[in-house]
Amino acid sequence: MTALAGPSADAFWAASLRRWNAVCWVLFAAMAVGLAAMDRPGGSKYGALALLGCVVLCYALLDRFPDNPVVRPHVYLSVLVLALGGIAYLRSSYAALFMVTLPHYWMFGRTPRASMGFLGAATVATLAGTWSRRDSSLEFFSETLMSTLIVVAVGVLIGLWAHSVVAQSTERARLISELERTQAELSEAHQRQGAADERERMARDIHDTLAQGFASIVVLAEAVRAGLASDPARSARQLRSIESTARENLAEARELVGSAQAQAQAQAQRQGGAAAGSVGVTLRRILDRFAEDTAITVVADLADVACDQQTRIALLRCTQESLANVRKHARASTVGVILTRRPYGVELEVTDDGAGFVPEESTGFGLDGMRKRLAELGGRLTVTSSVGDGTRVLAMIPLGMPMDTDQGNEGAE
Repeated sequence: MTALAGPSADAFWAASLRRWNAVCWVLFAAMAVGLAAMDRPGGSKYGALALLGCVVLCYALLDRFPDNPVVRPHVYLSVLVLALGGIAYLRSSYAALFMVTLPHYWMFGRTPRASMGFLGAATVATLAGTWSRRDSSLEFFSETLMSTLIVVAVGVLIGLWAHSVVAQSTERARLISELERTQAELSEAHQRQGAADERERMARDIHDTLAQGFASIVVLAEAVRAGLASDPARSARQLRSIESTARENLAEARELVGSAQAQAQAQAQRQGGAAAGSVGVTLRRILDRFAEDTAITVVADLADVACDQQTRIALLRCTQESLANVRKHARASTVGVILTRRPYGVELEVTDDGAGFVPEESTGFGLDGMRKRLAELGGRLTVTSSVGDGTRVLAMIPLGMPMDTDQGNEGAE
């Protein structure tokens, strides 16, 4: 029989061996007692006992030492074939041993071809032994031939069925093993993807918060150094802006460190001094700071939109990124910001009259990070610009039912 694999096949093999092992030992003992006590004395009696003893000894060694290189399953089957032929020649009472050992050809044959080969050899040996007996008549041989062929046919059918069952069990075990291995690989891939997504989220948050804040501090510090002697009042305001931006960056850093837990994140946002009220209130504060720091005219139309915290943060980050791009690249004199509640969601539009650019040629991290942040909420980002015609950034985020005012007035950052 083919090598078995998996829990089902192993269980089938072990149960079959235990059952037939017990049956064989009972039969061996019964035949030995019968030959020794009930048969007439004679050389054939002792010869049959010797052959039976060889089979019992070989089977005992195989059962006791299954990994012994000397007593292999094929050696036992060869001894069994010869012993059956010898007992059939010496005695007529071989049928019980022949029938009870039929499963052994399938259990120890390893392959269907080998099993049927040994079974055929045993059939030929027993029939040859019966035909060679001096007291065997043609009628007796014919009866023996018919009964033996019937037993062999039944044994072949049962053996092939058992082999099919074990083969199916082996195949199922193999498929289950492959499925478990695939599931483990998929779980590992999900973990790696989750870690990569988390690193990307952290990089996006750092870019949208800390990096922008540090860029503002650098720009303000350069302006203070340039105007400290000529315009002390303006320089003092810019120094206060530097201090305020640094405090906000510190609050953002604490928020990022505590973002693993929602409760800790909310606490960090409250400790960071996030403005109470709707998202429009916080946007107004950001725009006032931008206008003060850059002297760029800001025209804002901010609706009182109540939304969940994730949407609120996404709108704030898009505004901060858009203003940072205006500060660094646009050379604009006017910026317009419109926040509108639509039936399908909320829209944030940021426009400027600056130098513009070609969106398809943009390689920066900011716009790509904005798109991914909005996509996580089911939204989209549209950037319209051309060289010399300014830039329009439109962010849309779908919203469900409006939230309560108290919920909309929680901290935004």
